[in-house]
Order: sequence, then C-alpha cells, then structure tokens
Amino acid sequence: MQAFYALTKPRVVTLIVFTALIGMFLAAPGMVDPRILLFGGIGIAFVAGSAAAANCLIEHKTDALMRRTQGRPLPSGALTVRQTVVFSALLGGGGLWMLYELVNPLTMWLTFGTFVGYALIYTVFLKPATPQNIVIGGAAGAMPPVLGWAAVTGEVTSEALYLFLIIFAWTPPHFWSLALYRAEDYARSGLPMLPVTHGKPYTRLQILLYTIILFGVSMLPYVVRMNGLLYLFAAVALGAGYLWYAVKLYRAYSDKLAQRAFHYSLVYLAGLFAALLVDHYLA
Repeated sequence: MQAFYALTKPRVVTLIVFTALIGMFLAAPGMVDPRILLFGGIGIAFVAGSAAAANCLIEHKTDALMRRTQGRPLPSGALTVRQTVVFSALLGGGGLWMLYELVNPLTMWLTFGTFVGYALIYTVFLKPATPQNIVIGGAAGAMPPVLGWAAVTGEVTSEALYLFLIIFAWTPPHFWSLALYRAEDYARSGLPMLPVTHGKPYTRLQILLYTIILFGVSMLPYVVRMNGLLYLFAAVALGAGYLWYAVKLYRAYSDKLAQRAFHYSLVYLAGLFAALLVDHYLA
C-alpha cells in the first residue's frame, strides 16, 4: 500500500487539494456546502493522484536515470507497469464519477481536462520537447482553485481566473529553483530543462523576472476588490520574501540557496492562499 500511496505524489496532491479547497471557500459568500467540500475535495484528490501515477508510468525510464526519482515505485521495482495502469484508471475513474454525480458535470470536465493537460500534453509532448515546458504545462497545475470555484458555483468567473494566474506565474520560478540544483540529474535524463539548455545564469534571470510578474499578479485580488487589506499586507510581505530569494539567486548563486528558494516557494503559495481565506472570512 505504501508504494501505491507514493505513486500519487502525496505532497503535490496535498497542495493541489489545499488550493482547490481555498477556491471553494472563496467562491462561497458564507460557508461551503459540506457535501461539495467533502466529495469535491476527494474527487479532485483522486484525479490528481491518478494523474501523478500516470506521470510516473510515462516517465519511469527517465526516472530511473535521476537520483531524485530513482526511488519511485516503478524504477525501484516496487510496482509493475500493469499495477500502475490499473491503479491510475480506478483512482481517476472513481474521482471523475464522484465529481460528476456528487458535485457537478462542469467540475468533472474541467478536472478531466486538467488530467489530460498534465498527464498527457505536458508529460508526453511538452516536457521532452521544449525548455519552456513548465511555463506552458503550468496551465494544468494552476487549475485547482478554478476546479474548487466551479464545484461551488457551477461556473468559472473572472475571480477564479485571478487565482489561476497566481499559480500560473508561481510555477516557473518554483520549478526552475529545483531544476537549478538538480541540473546534473536533468542533463543525465536528457530532458531539455532550462538550466541544461540555456545555462544557470539565464535560468536565474528568468526566475527573477517571473517572480516580479508573480508579485504583480498576486496584487490582483486586492485591486479588483476580491480581497481586502489583510490579504494585501500578506501578499506584499510574502512577495517581498520571494523577491529577496530571486535577487539573491541572480546575484550570488549556490545550490543551497536554490534549495532554500524552492522550499520558500511552497511556503509562499500556502501562505498566500491561507491569507486569501482568512481575509475572505475575517476582513
């Protein structure tokens, strides 16, 4: 059972579900229907876990070449290809059924589209083809709050798209920080990650530029009066911290600093979405 659990990339799925649940709360003027919260959260988690398993299946030969991923269930021999296919199909199918029957069809179709975008378009086509893979493929990763919003309202509004834009702008600097200190791994795998194809100095510049874009995009919920001053103060403080890391990476790089920047990016996103939630109910 531990191998199947690891196949779903639980830390990634936790962040996905967290941002999806925040999307649900932000879409509701009051409290969210507990039924939507429960089955929407579980359904999205199941499909996200299924997409992660499909990603592991498609990339298992590449994973075997990289130190970071050699211990995953398929490269390590803990699971077979057949077991992974069956598990992913059952988990994803169950999640989609739950969303369609117990939430609403729009959420199911958006979640299915996200699955296709990540597990197939990004993993199969974009990732091995272009160093801009994470920028283009980041659209799939930015969908969870939109899914949560659709689960509550049955539609996708401009407010949901602001949440989408935040994660979309966050994804490149987040992932490229990891790619910087794992550049040798990616070079060994043959994947055209930005530090491998364009070098670390160029990647550091791109991280800085995207972090500046992210800082601006994170102001949108306040600018459009979706959230208030409490959120603004949190966004400025968290964004200033992220900019500090981006500037330090650009001016004085080290693998240790890149690793710290990567971990801070997770704290940043969780903190930003928590601030959205607190401001929504308390401000």
